[in-house]
Amino acid sequence: MRFTFTHPMHSHPYNPELVTGAGIAAVAAAAEKAGFDGFGFTDHPAPTERWLKAGGHDAVDPFVAMGFAAATTTTLRLIPNIVVLPYRNPFVVAKAGATLDLLSQGRFTLAVGVGYLKREFTALGVEFDERAVLFEEALEVIRGIWTTDDFSYEGRHFSASGITAHPRPVSDPHPPIWIGGNTAAARRRVVKFGDGWCPFAAPALLAQTARTAAMDADGLAAGIDDLRRRFDEAGRDFADIEITFTNPDGGTPGSDGFNADAYLSGLEKLAAVGVTWVQVGLPGDSLAHVLDTIEEFGSSVISRT
Repeated sequence: MRFTFTHPMHSHPYNPELVTGAGIAAVAAAAEKAGFDGFGFTDHPAPTERWLKAGGHDAVDPFVAMGFAAATTTTLRLIPNIVVLPYRNPFVVAKAGATLDLLSQGRFTLAVGVGYLKREFTALGVEFDERAVLFEEALEVIRGIWTTDDFSYEGRHFSASGITAHPRPVSDPHPPIWIGGNTAAARRRVVKFGDGWCPFAAPALLAQTARTAAMDADGLAAGIDDLRRRFDEAGRDFADIEITFTNPDGGTPGSDGFNADAYLSGLEKLAAVGVTWVQVGLPGDSLAHVLDTIEEFGSSVISRT
């Protein structure tokens, strides 16, 4: 089992300690020392005030922030959670990802999702109802431009002829692509385009808000079985896929009631159904608290796996 986390900007307003250069560098360095395998940022370039007041959170640019973190670490993978792919032109995403992979010496994973905040799409000038088509075309473009010179593409939204974009990523054949979402459509896209699946725990109300399928432990197991079947039908090796999820057992790291033994038992259950990466929730109330939690989690959980 490997461990990743999202930089803990969980609120609006956020704690400003967390978004100084020194703060991001300290969190990344502490995570690497504690044995974490991955670290990333969310993607909300134009959230609405209404969403923020309803429980949303502020965000930095994930590519810029991951580049900063890469400069202060040597082994930590850079895994956004997640890039809303339809927000951006795929050639620009491919260039940012290739640059980050190159400068980090192959430590970048492109984790992407379709997105669900309609007003954010509107602010960015992106047609919300076209997001699924945009998403799949973008994946085709990104994989193509990362691996092909003199690349051409003709789709509903993107048209390009004879494009060569160097330097390429150093990862072979390209940085891993993880696809978020709880639906059967997300799993279909994993089979067609992806190297990983990133479902997330979602009770019914959250699932409705996020425009995805509800997901709990039983739903996760069923989804993984469905993904395995789809891989078999497509002739792909299921052993090559990464699957991420959160661990519901043991409580939240950094909280008074956190139980490391129960958390470890939960990890065993997740591994048994096929989860390979765990997304760890960390406190965002202060820089000192998150650093202490990272260190404690490393000693009480990661060192025991």
